Amino acid sequence: MPAPLTGVLPPPLLRTVRYRQATGHLPPLRRPRTFSEKLNWRITLDRRELLAPTCDKLAMKEHARALAPGLVRVPETLWSGTDVGELADVGLPGAWVLKPNHSCIRRLFGRGPADVAELRRRTAGWVGEQYWRRSGEWAYRRARPCLLVEEHVGDPGTVPADLKVLVVGGAPRLVERHTGRDGDHGVRLWSPQWAPLPWTLGRRPGPDAAPPERLDDLIAAATALAGPFDMMRVDFYDVGGELWFGELTPYPGAGLSPLEPDLDAWLGGAWTLPPLRRTRR
Repeated sequence: MPAPLTGVLPPPLLRTVRYRQATGHLPPLRRPRTFSEKLNWRITLDRRELLAPTCDKLAMKEHARALAPGLVRVPETLWSGTDVGELADVGLPGAWVLKPNHSCIRRLFGRGPADVAELRRRTAGWVGEQYWRRSGEWAYRRARPCLLVEEHVGDPGTVPADLKVLVVGGAPRLVERHTGRDGDHGVRLWSPQWAPLPWTLGRRPGPDAAPPERLDDLIAAATALAGPFDMMRVDFYDVGGELWFGELTPYPGAGLSPLEPDLDAWLGGAWTLPPLRRTRR
């Protein structure tokens, strides 16, 4: 998608173009059936206030503290704001992560005191970025535009394995285990009881793995945190037997990442969308 079109096309039309580029056909908004089709319907049409805070990282950390106490640890927020110059006066630990509150993918790892000049250079444009315009993911538009620094989870400078629980219709349907996010990305899928599933979301298969030490807590936490929603993916890290909250993901893969057809159909059949009349703000 050429950059000028992102700012010129209205969001619904831009979304249609992006969907067609990814799938080769127009989105069936009247009668979506598969998970991918229903996810695109959510992105295009669903404007419920229920979804509004779900891409605000700071808000979802509070959501996790409120709904899953005792089940997960929430990384401590060490600073949040719009001017990294303030970090000169913040006592930072030996390992930390800086990321935008209102977008994804971007992150910087740091150690010890902040190099403000370097951070200004590397985060230039992050606060003002309208990330939601890329793929029309509306909830990112409602997130507060700022940066945050939080404690690092796992070994300094590395990204631990992700455990992502997809909850559809109030029930956990599968667990995604992502490895090599900072290099050779691999994926394995498991049932909530940790039986292997035959899909990899189009990625290379990740390594085999024993069940998480706190599998029951993982499933319970995901169920609690996704409880208010008809579909939500809840992301965690499992580090040394500790279960850490990552984020809520209302739009997995921006609705543009192809799933295996049988997986797409199965998950779509489990997801009942709200009536259109209830999706307006």
